[in-house]
Amino acid sequence: MSQELFVVAYEGDDDSGSLLDYAIARATKEGAALHIVHVLEWSPYSFLTPQEVEERHARRKEELARAKSAIIDPAIDKASAAGVTASGEMRYGQVVELIAEIATAKSAAMIFVGRSGSNSMAARVFGSVPLGLAQIAPVPTVIVP
Repeated sequence: MSQELFVVAYEGDDDSGSLLDYAIARATKEGAALHIVHVLEWSPYSFLTPQEVEERHARRKEELARAKSAIIDPAIDKASAAGVTASGEMRYGQVVELIAEIATAKSAAMIFVGRSGSNSMAARVFGSVPLGLAQIAPVPTVIVP
């Protein structure tokens, strides 16, 4: 029997601390591994010049490296220190779709996501990440307050 995997949609801010703590506690209790994912929103612009596209690509690589060292690596270290097997990745794109795609690709048993603190009009009109995942996730989604 293989070890279950839980995907954690991790923002890396102070509010996500309880999310990571909860995911680690559940993984410890159930003998599961964690795959911690941070998604940076990125929209393609087709009207950029080749030079602008190259500059944007360089900035994107810098942002990924910075976010990995500031968000993913400390989260993996925290899970490992608690005795939980953990991996992680940084992605660019639409959060909800990418988390669902990663959960499917990794054959995850569950997704953990923090409750969005946004009360903005955009969040109410277009929906939030937790709401979106609850609607399209291929596996149970736990929304952690």
